[in-house]
Amino acid sequence: MSGVRETYESLNLEPKPIRPHILAAATVVFGDDYYSGRRETINLSGFVQLNKWPMPGFEHKVDEKGYAEFETELISAPEVGIKGFSYELDDRIQVLSNPFLPNSGHVRQIVPGKNFPAEFYIRRFGILESSTLRLAHRNVIDIYGVVDSVPPFKKPLTGPYNGKPRGDGPFEVAQAVNVVRGTTLPEAWYPSNDNNEPVGITPNLFFAPSAGPCMSMLVDPSMIMQTSLEGRISLEFNGKTVHVDLAGDHLKAGGAEVLLFGPDKHTEGPGVLAQLARVAVVGHSPELGGRVMLRASWPRVSGGTLGTGSEDSLSRVSFPSDLHIDAEFELVTPRETLYATNAVHINGKLRDMDATGTELSLDGTDTALVTTDGQARGRLTGVTLVMREAIVGETAAVNI
Repeated sequence: MSGVRETYESLNLEPKPIRPHILAAATVVFGDDYYSGRRETINLSGFVQLNKWPMPGFEHKVDEKGYAEFETELISAPEVGIKGFSYELDDRIQVLSNPFLPNSGHVRQIVPGKNFPAEFYIRRFGILESSTLRLAHRNVIDIYGVVDSVPPFKKPLTGPYNGKPRGDGPFEVAQAVNVVRGTTLPEAWYPSNDNNEPVGITPNLFFAPSAGPCMSMLVDPSMIMQTSLEGRISLEFNGKTVHVDLAGDHLKAGGAEVLLFGPDKHTEGPGVLAQLARVAVVGHSPELGGRVMLRASWPRVSGGTLGTGSEDSLSRVSFPSDLHIDAEFELVTPRETLYATNAVHINGKLRDMDATGTELSLDGTDTALVTTDGQARGRLTGVTLVMREAIVGETAAVNI
């Protein structure tokens, strides 16, 4: 190794905020009893703003032991935060930074004199909102991860774990590089007053330390589609064929979110990559015990392509164009959550970038649906999902 000691000044970072898309998950326990409450892992996504050195008010320093670091802050604004759909609440939730408390942190060298890998750390104070709740927590949630670049973008179509666990936990979490998670959990959330201060001693829910322990990763898509969905799934269940009609409204963080990555956003050569980042569509099935929800897996990425694979940019995609996704689905029921043992291939033709009217259907083999411990409960044999009203753009603010 050379004797040159790096500091973050060599990165020549611009004195402006980082404003990327974020994919996240939280495992939530509902009610006032952490040990007996119903768990749900909720997929979330949105838009964040990270202020950082060399912006005014943020420091860069090298300590007496040779470790370089610079300061960061996760800011609060009406359009900034993450949102998702909760089966248990049957409602949209969103998690925002508390504007009355500092969400500050740093990027710090792990090895003195070497910029990467680096420690990424944020002291997180959040508020959680639904249509009927506004909650805050008392203690800080320490968010920690190891990153290999700034901005620490996750490689497209790669997952948050070193492996593919099944279930909503509890289980030990082994996060991947460029993925951060809450390390001071469980944390109780209480009703909030107008100053975002927790009120009383009886919590409404908890963030749990697994399976999605307040996890998040930054991604850099070329385009983001948020679209309402309606459609039907077919199941083989208890020796019968069962059809379930489903729907999800993107205004309630239901439906689907599709990310498109042009060749300038990945390292796989020409072609546009696609990711089905979130799915939440709800229906009713007497055979399955009542209200059910089809969702996309958080640990297992639903990846695919748009176009012919020869495009040198997203703007070169000719429409109508084929959208292919290897979808990793999970089915939430009143009794238990069922997990597909393998991806199912769904595809359709995107008429244009608006996406409205596109139908995605299962094309190929079906898949078994199993419990967390692998017990077979049935098979997912058919999927048809039609995109309805859509919002398409380079950012996905939470206030849409």
